[in-house]
Amino acid sequence: MISPHRPNPRLLLLGLLVGAAMLAGCMTAPGKPGPEPEVPRPEDVSSFATLYAQNCAACHGENGKNGAAIWLANPAYLAIAGVTNIEHVTANGVPGTEMPPFAKSAGGMLTDRQIAIISQGMIHNWGNANAFAGQTPPAYAASAPGNPAQGEKAFATYCAQCHGADASGGKTPNGEHLGSLVDPAYLALISDQGLRSFIVAGQTGRGSHDWRSYTPGHPMNDQEITDVVAWLASHRSHTPGQVYQQRP
Repeated sequence: MISPHRPNPRLLLLGLLVGAAMLAGCMTAPGKPGPEPEVPRPEDVSSFATLYAQNCAACHGENGKNGAAIWLANPAYLAIAGVTNIEHVTANGVPGTEMPPFAKSAGGMLTDRQIAIISQGMIHNWGNANAFAGQTPPAYAASAPGNPAQGEKAFATYCAQCHGADASGGKTPNGEHLGSLVDPAYLALISDQGLRSFIVAGQTGRGSHDWRSYTPGHPMNDQEITDVVAWLASHRSHTPGQVYQQRP
């Protein structure tokens, strides 16, 4: 017999079961938000696809193509630049251009590990170890200053057929219009290294060639590339965008 002064254990057990059921019902009630997905901290993101989409795609294009800046899904460019140069540019940016630094050590938001993931991911996903089929490409960067006068001659030989004799614009053999390479606004946005990269590696998917095929059977040599860059760069304006001279 249960004492009237002591709680009935059966009633206690029943109360506990009812309370648990009610709590479970509240946790799964219709309209109640479910648990939030776990979001990694920015410095813990380690997916190449995510890091590229968040930091690079706006300028270089989705999947490295169709962007305003140089296409990164270009095996020739990746083979010439190599992972070390790509990491350096990604981390530190390019002064005087729209390419900002992304490394935390340079004022950006990415860790050194994330910089390496992006750079190595480009090589892994878009590179080709046999891009040059045994040929030795020009160096990524110029080793000496170029000669603008010689560069104008080299431009006439290799580039004028599409870009125009004065580099002010033309058409590719397939009819695609090409803008001016000496427009002050364009030259204000691109570095000498950027010009060199375009000449050496071309622009995959847009009908342009790399250094081997501007003139069939006569690849451009390193000095010719350096000289063409010097000639194009000589057209830069010290005051781009300022059309009108200030009156005294």
